[in-house]
Order: sequence, then structure tokens, then C-alpha cells
Amino acid sequence: MDLYEIAFTGQLVPGAQLEQVKANLTKLFQADAQRIAMLFSGRRIVIKNNLDAAGAEKYRVTLARAGALIEVLAMPVAIEEVELAPPPVVQVPAQAGGEASVNASPGRLTIAPRDEYMAAFAEVDAPNFGIAPLGDDLQDGKPEPQAPPLDLSQFSLAPAGSDMGQAQAVSDAPVPDISHLKLQN
Repeated sequence: MDLYEIAFTGQLVPGAQLEQVKANLTKLFQADAQRIAMLFSGRRIVIKNNLDAAGAEKYRVTLARAGALIEVLAMPVAIEEVELAPPPVVQVPAQAGGEASVNASPGRLTIAPRDEYMAAFAEVDAPNFGIAPLGDDLQDGKPEPQAPPLDLSQFSLAPAGSDMGQAQAVSDAPVPDISHLKLQN
């Protein structure tokens, strides 16, 4: 999609009066006299940019009606080039038996730095995690719960039906007299 910018250099449409154009632009832009005077300073001033073709044409027609002659210029499209870094070269030293070893300590991974920034992480001791097969349980198994060590030698069982030594609660409150109460059907 092409983008355009609107620029004004202070030129007027043929037959337009300077004071009338300034008044029209003041009303159109809702600006003060000082800003309108900057538009007519003779320098090229970009009024609006990043417009599509329809928006640029709308600005051109509106400002032409106000008496200002503007330039509509296509903006250059900046394309950012991204250069990909080459993949890192991993050198694996060979052992005496002809087998390749990733690291001297088993279960650990050696990382070859790809650039100066990553060289700071070359000496990091990282575990060599693998990928589990599909459907494997990834959590460690829970150990069986262990009963806490309790010393119950001080306790004994009483025979069934024996008094366990609970004291009967004795109530000192007088029993209320309910002889005067009657039930009716």
C-alpha cells in the first residue's frame, strides 16, 4: 500500500487572496495566527503524512478550496532487512573408544556459544533433560505415608462395661414445679 505526505510551501491557488487564504486556513485548522504565519514562512512544512491515496486526495481538494496549493508526495517505503545468524556449530570431542561424548559428567549438557553474548553462559552447568515418550507419567511417584513413631506403652484397655472414671455431673439447681400446667386437646 502506497503512503503519501501532504506538504505546504506557502503557495496560493491562482486568483486567491493571501488574507482570505490565511483566514480560511485559520478556520480549517482551528489554529492561531502565529501557527498560520509559520505556514507562510516560505519553508516546506509537512502537514500530514502516512496517508493512503484517498486521504491524500481529500486533503488536496479541501486545501485547494481554502486557496492553498499543496504538494502530494509518495513516501518511500522503508523495508527492514533482517539477516539471520548462521546456526551454531556444535563440536563434539571423540573419546578413546570412538564414541562421541557430550560432556565429561553424565547427565549434563555442554552448550557451545553462538556469539559473544551467549559466551557468558558457556560455563553454566545445565542438566541434560530429555523428552519423555508419549503417555509417560512426568511426576515423581509419591512415597507411601509413614506412620509417626508413637509410644503407647503407658495406655491400657479397660474391660467392656467398666466405669471409665467419668464423674456424674451433679446439678445443684432446684427442679421446677410444673404441677399447675395442664395439656388441652
